[in-house]
Amino acid sequence: MSDLVIPAPGLPSVPVTTGGRFPVRRIACVGRNYAAHAREMGHDPDREPPFFFGKPADAVVTDGADTPYPPRTDQLEHEVELVVAIGAAGHDVAVEDALGLVWGYAVGIDLTRRDLQAEAKRLGRPWDTAKGFDASAPVGAIVPAAQVDPSRGAVTLRVDGELRQVGDLADQIWSVAETVAELSRYVRLAPGDLLFTGTPDGGAPVRPGALLQGAIAGVGTVTTRIVREHPQPGAAGL
Repeated sequence: MSDLVIPAPGLPSVPVTTGGRFPVRRIACVGRNYAAHAREMGHDPDREPPFFFGKPADAVVTDGADTPYPPRTDQLEHEVELVVAIGAAGHDVAVEDALGLVWGYAVGIDLTRRDLQAEAKRLGRPWDTAKGFDASAPVGAIVPAAQVDPSRGAVTLRVDGELRQVGDLADQIWSVAETVAELSRYVRLAPGDLLFTGTPDGGAPVRPGALLQGAIAGVGTVTTRIVREHPQPGAAGL
């Protein structure tokens, strides 16, 4: 018999291309990992080590599901990214060992309330409400790591068929192995962790009704439509 005083929340998960689902424990994101995007945001990519922020696990929106336009923003922006799915625990791992922790890869979209982020930066406050809101992490199906080369592949995002973002995994400032190793120095990685690895330039505002289609060559796709409805927290990723 459980001694929980309220029902346990459901466990968010993401489909796997070979069958089954990948449970999501935690979501971490690395900021400004493409030089062009760093410059787009007003920063010098040659002078900045990796830095991280987080999203709640129940921010996941599975491929094909609608994404509600969040409240308290007039500037919701898209950022297409390679997502790394961690399948083994590790802390303070060496770069040469980091890919051994990876279970697979997917295409994701880091949604950002850019106006709230700009205000947080101006006031020196955390980014939580700008990045970690409900349904802020659409993720496509996860491909087993053995089928993916995470060092190269065209990265694109279309909005209503119009090409908005174009880049290549080879443009990453920090490789997947370097990013995983660096994150493991701050927290102990564990099976079920997802890591968003940064976005090319070209992120731009979207409105309700917009259809977002992200793709990475050799990895897959993710599709979601921005809608006005606001579902219960966590419902999209169960």
